[in-house]
Amino acid sequence: MNYGEIKKTDIADGEGVRVSLFVSGCRRHCKNCFNKVTWDFDYGKPFTEETQKELLEALSPDYIAGLTLLGGDPMEPENQRALLPFVRRVRRELPRKTIWCYTGYTFKDGALEEEQSNCEVTRELISLFDVLVDGRFVEELKDIRLVFRGSSNQRVIDVQRTLSSGNIVLYLT
Repeated sequence: MNYGEIKKTDIADGEGVRVSLFVSGCRRHCKNCFNKVTWDFDYGKPFTEETQKELLEALSPDYIAGLTLLGGDPMEPENQRALLPFVRRVRRELPRKTIWCYTGYTFKDGALEEEQSNCEVTRELISLFDVLVDGRFVEELKDIRLVFRGSSNQRVIDVQRTLSSGNIVLYLT
C-alpha cells in the first residue's frame, strides 16, 4: 500500500486534534473529489514499518485525540489488508485513541454493502473503528454546513454502538 500524505495535527477530519493518514487508491472516482491525486494506487510513498513508527509517535501526545484514515479509500481491499495490522497495533499500544475512517463505500451489517469492497479482513477492520464516515461524495448533495462529511448522503456512524445494537447508530445527527 502507498500513502499520499500524513497530517500530524488535523482538525478537519474527526473530533479533536488528529493524525490523518491519506492512503492511495480509490476505485469510486466521485465527481469533484477533493483528493483525486490519491485515486492512483501507486501514488505517494510506500507504507512501511518506518511509516507506522512515525504515525505511532505522532499519535502518542495526550493532546492527540486519535487516528483518521482517509484517502483515496482505506476500504479498498488492498488497503484494508495493509491497514489491519497497523490498526490492531494502534488499538493495542494506544487504546484511548479513537480511530475514524472515511470511505466511499456503504456500511451494512458489519461489513460493506458493495460486494467488491469486502475481503477476508473487512469485518475485523471495521470492528476496530470508532467512527466510519460512509458513502460516495455526491456533488449535487454537497453542503458546507455539514460536520465531518461533504455531502448529505454520507453518514457519520458510531461503529461500536452500531455493532452492539445491530442497527445503524449515527455519531452525529
